[in-house]
Amino acid sequence: MTAEAALSVPALMVFTLALLWGLAAAAAHIQCVDAARAGARAAARSEAAASVVATARAAAPPGARVAVRRDGELWRVRVEAPAPGPAAWTLTLTAEAAALAEDTVGPDPAEAL
Repeated sequence: MTAEAALSVPALMVFTLALLWGLAAAAAHIQCVDAARAGARAAARSEAAASVVATARAAAPPGARVAVRRDGELWRVRVEAPAPGPAAWTLTLTAEAAALAEDTVGPDPAEAL
């Protein structure tokens, strides 16, 4: 019984720590998704680039990088952040969101004439 406990308790501890790390990484990924969406909405409203980046960084996990670009009629915001946890387990979490620019919505003013 003692030998079995000596083997199973450390294995259960490693499993529990891995589960906790996975939950923390999933929560950080959700923050990245929310930050990308918030940034895309701000960009679609024609806010200044600095304001868009600040909006995305406010919702992103610590250490996140934010990139904003216009792709035709869409604004795209990409958020990348390191997963929490030990450096040996580091993953890069990435989320991207797109929003239609408001200046492209509605009838063409040239067609109204």
